[in-house]
Amino acid sequence: MVFHGRLLYAGRMVRLEETSLPGVGMRYDFDGRFGKRVGVIVHRDGRREMFVSRDDPDACGQSITLDEGEAEVVADLLGGSTVTRRMGQTMQDIEGLAMDWLPLERGSPFAGRALGDSQMRTRTGTSVVAVIRNEQAIPAPGPDYVLEAGDTVVVVGTANGVRRAARLLSSGADS
Repeated sequence: MVFHGRLLYAGRMVRLEETSLPGVGMRYDFDGRFGKRVGVIVHRDGRREMFVSRDDPDACGQSITLDEGEAEVVADLLGGSTVTRRMGQTMQDIEGLAMDWLPLERGSPFAGRALGDSQMRTRTGTSVVAVIRNEQAIPAPGPDYVLEAGDTVVVVGTANGVRRAARLLSSGADS
């Protein structure tokens, strides 16, 4: 299973691919701006394997393996968050769980309205776990939280539910 997510980093959306590696763990990779594919394989035992390749992540020329502590140091040096890494690990261990960062466009019927007006959980089966506004995360926003165009809504649910949530936020329709 390959999951494609969009993540906001330093004001730029990066398309992150997550690929389940049965018996191994998860592979996370993306196309870098300079023509390289960059990725990390998270093994079930906590090891992390970083790689850089031209196109095919299975044909990388070199990789480096880090234990969990070393991976945390590198992530912190690169500006990462321990909370984000822990969330990713938890999600990797739960089959059927999907997460996406959904941009709330200016034309969304929910821009300027309370989150509860979307009836997100009832209509799509997903939960809003955070909203990112102006590079600031608002964790677990309540139903009275007013969404604004330009927000990024972080949702968790089944893959189908996440797709329905994206449609709901963009058009007001969930099917």
